[in-house]
Amino acid sequence: MDTLILLPGAMGDLFAQACLSHQLTLADRYGLLAAILTPGSDEELRCVDRILYLIRRGRVQLSPELSVLS
Repeated sequence: MDTLILLPGAMGDLFAQACLSHQLTLADRYGLLAAILTPGSDEELRCVDRILYLIRRGRVQLSPELSVLS
């Protein structure tokens, strides 16, 4: 079985991108899934919580696009 490994700082970058673009792409959501499924630092989990909070509040929308560049 393959192991999911997040890049250091990936969740912080994802949070910043979501705040700037006000959207979460399909690729971003897979990154969130990887963050939830792998043991990580408290900082990464706080970023996931913040992103989910922004989605619940409607400040970030879920985009059907694969990435921001598509």
